[in-house]
This record gives sequence, C-alpha cells and structure tokens, in this order.
Amino acid sequence: MIFQVDDNSVKFLGDDNEVKGAVLFPDAEDGVVDINKTYVAPTERGMGTAGLLMGRAAEHIKAAGKKARLSCSYAQAWFKKHPEYQSLVTE
Repeated sequence: MIFQVDDNSVKFLGDDNEVKGAVLFPDAEDGVVDINKTYVAPTERGMGTAGLLMGRAAEHIKAAGKKARLSCSYAQAWFKKHPEYQSLVTE
C-alpha cells in the first residue's frame, strides 16, 4: 500500500499510482480542519482501507496541532470507535 499525505488529504494509491481511496480534510478555520469526505474504490472496499486512511489522517492532524470537525459520517463513526483521538474532535 502506498499512502500519500499532504496538508489536507491522505490518499491510497494503487500499483498504477491511481487514487484508490482518500480522506479529505480542508482547512475550516484557524487550527481546524473539516474531515468532509472518505472514499474507497469499490475494488478496495471491505479490506479496512478506509480505517487505515482515517488513522493516517488523524495522526497527521494531531502532528499538525490541529482539531477536526467531523462532517463525514464515516469519520464520525471511526472517531467514536477510537477514543484515543477524541481530543482532536471539535464542533
């Protein structure tokens, strides 16, 4: 698995460098990002890819010293299952 991390997204790239999954978190306001989209290609679903992407996103947001607004339903469910990242969540 190849993960590409930048300021506002984490992407999973296939062997052909095509994006197979992504978590998008644009800046919402000073020090806050909005996790607003999680996508995984149909061929990659059911293998934990979305969870891996969200974990990488959470670690990136934490390392950047930011908070996260969760407007994506998958992000809301993932953060409920991972209390170790609750300190990142804001309204």
